[in-house]
Amino acid sequence: QVQLVESGGGLVQAGGSLRLSCAASGRTFSSYTTGWFRQAPGKEREFVAGISWSGINTVYADSVKGRFTISRDNAKNTVYLQMNSLKPEDTAVYYCAADLTTWGRGSYDYWGQGTQVTVSS
Repeated sequence: QVQLVESGGGLVQAGGSLRLSCAASGRTFSSYTTGWFRQAPGKEREFVAGISWSGINTVYADSVKGRFTISRDNAKNTVYLQMNSLKPEDTAVYYCAADLTTWGRGSYDYWGQGTQVTVSS
C-alpha cells in the first residue's frame, strides 16, 4: 500500500511555471507506475501525464505535451510535474495517483488529496 501527498500548487500568472511534487510512503514505491490528473471546476477529471516505475517511459495528454514534464526520483519516493508556459485553462486541482499494474490513462488504486493550481490571465 502507498500513501501520496501532493505539494507545490499555487497562484501563477499565465506564462509562468510551477513544479508539483508527489511524496509517497512505502518502501516499494519504485514498483508503482504514477500519473498526474487534474480536475477543473465543473469538469471531469482528466489525465495529464504518466510515468513508468523506472522513469524511462512517459506519456502526456496532448494539451500539455511540450509544456509539462513528469519525472521521478525513486530514492526520494517522489514524483514531479514541471509545468511551464502555464495557461489559464491549466487551472485545476492536480492529483497524483499510483498503481502496481496500470499505465498512463488507466485506472489507479491510490490517490493523493490534490493541490490547487490557479493560473491568472
